[in-house]
Amino acid sequence: MSIGKRIAERQKRDRSQLEVNEWGEDNAPLILYFGPLLAGEMDRIQRKHPGFLQSASFAGMVDLIILKAEDKDGQKVFSLEDKAILMREELTIIAKVASAMMEASTIEDQEKN
Repeated sequence: MSIGKRIAERQKRDRSQLEVNEWGEDNAPLILYFGPLLAGEMDRIQRKHPGFLQSASFAGMVDLIILKAEDKDGQKVFSLEDKAILMREELTIIAKVASAMMEASTIEDQEKN
């Protein structure tokens, strides 16, 4: 297997999860899954939101959430149609979710702690 294919396989496996109590239902939190933030994804965010790494805008955070958030089966949880809704969400919740995605450690790392 080539190095590129090994990297691609690792990226598929290295998913983190985050419980978002505020977005859950029936007293159960919503569990979001997301892989590591990739160079191309960050480039895409920075092109749309210059200076995102130095001073993350909330619009950039929302775009990051839309880009990365998945369900347990790897399906996208949000689409661009959800951006207006997410832009009206509490700042603390958006910051919590986006920060977790930017600092993503793998589930294996979380289980080791």
